[in-house]
Amino acid sequence: MTSDNIAIRVSHLSKQYRLGGPQEPYHTFRDAIINSLKAPLKVFHKEPPVEGFWALKDVSFDVRRGEVLGIIGRNGAGKSTLLKILSRITSPTEGTVELHGRVGSLLEVGTGFHPELTGRENIYLSGSILGMKRREIDAKLDEIVKFSEIEKFLDTPVKRYSSGMYVRLAFAVAAHLEPEILLVDEVLAVGDAAFQKKCLGKMGDVAKEGRTVVFVSHNMTAIMSLCQRVIVLDHGEIIEDSEPNKAIEVYLNSESSRSGIVAWNDINKAPGDHVIRLKSVSILQNGVPIYDVDVSQEAIVRIQYLNLVENSRFYVAVILLDRYGQIVFISVNLESFCLVPDPLCGKSLPVGLYQTNFTIPANFLNTDYYHISIHIARYPESGEYPHHVHIAESQILSFHTVDLGEMLKDISLSVPWAGVIRPKFIWSTEVIDVNNVKK
Repeated sequence: MTSDNIAIRVSHLSKQYRLGGPQEPYHTFRDAIINSLKAPLKVFHKEPPVEGFWALKDVSFDVRRGEVLGIIGRNGAGKSTLLKILSRITSPTEGTVELHGRVGSLLEVGTGFHPELTGRENIYLSGSILGMKRREIDAKLDEIVKFSEIEKFLDTPVKRYSSGMYVRLAFAVAAHLEPEILLVDEVLAVGDAAFQKKCLGKMGDVAKEGRTVVFVSHNMTAIMSLCQRVIVLDHGEIIEDSEPNKAIEVYLNSESSRSGIVAWNDINKAPGDHVIRLKSVSILQNGVPIYDVDVSQEAIVRIQYLNLVENSRFYVAVILLDRYGQIVFISVNLESFCLVPDPLCGKSLPVGLYQTNFTIPANFLNTDYYHISIHIARYPESGEYPHHVHIAESQILSFHTVDLGEMLKDISLSVPWAGVIRPKFIWSTEVIDVNNVKK
């Protein structure tokens, strides 16, 4: 691959984060002079070693101009860290990145816009950062506003936007201000289905125009439809770099997903906020975390979490997705969604450790790969919408369903049974008449 055809070159890239220990403070020029005078004394005051972990380790790859590259991997695999380095938000610990062209990025909600500025002002700010002249931004303004569908709120400070409104405008800006390289993280999951479809179409148009797209997503259908090539990250390392079908199969079978449980020992590193923190998410059969789930037996999805604020009220949602990231079903423990009411849902709870169980019935799922997403939200007050979400973890746990032969013992099949679910239903056949049938 000639250097003239390269949009992105990543060489031996590594990123280490410090765990605990003192954080590096901000230094003024005056501080730097004083510290340089103190430097000879530091030999007598050795700092204690600080534990660290490698979010990325020796990652190397090239992306061609006009190529659409997908990046997939489990939570914590290093996907978002990689995009932050490509976006120059975070600096690498080791290695280099070459970017040939202007970069537009859409990462997590909250990055890229100034919260005190209006939507209109942020459009012009983003264009200026990309090096565009005002008349160039003027020419794109109507197109951005139309795509984002937030015209009524264009002159409202973005700090008052909902997460969905923010994403709409942020994507419209990133895609329409004509960067040569477009970086898009999983943040599109915040938008509604129709807007996600529109965004995917726009990313395809961007690629057809000869610009480069790097797309991080848990949605395997979107990855397959949009990307020509896919990289699989696992514990900060590339374990596959190939065409989409092969890469997705490697991702689904990666060892990091096969434990049946994900847990956090340090509350400060666990998903959540000052109100609720996750402790663990697991899928169990016979009381044991399991990856290969027998479809002929019920399975329990168990969510353990810490309530950190007295008298908190909240509810829990489980989203089950198929191997491609498409929703199979959503279930919540609100009373109207339950066969039997959950006694603590919506109640004022004291500070403590809690556990919510959700049962997947026997003989319900087909044999395949599935993913579990978890949301925990504040119990809605009268008329409150949208509900405040404390935890929203996408595809936090995966599992594989297996058939030990119970359901298919009467049929000899050479191909898998179709469909994402395979429930047992009530069937009956009865005799109507055996004497008066006309031949």
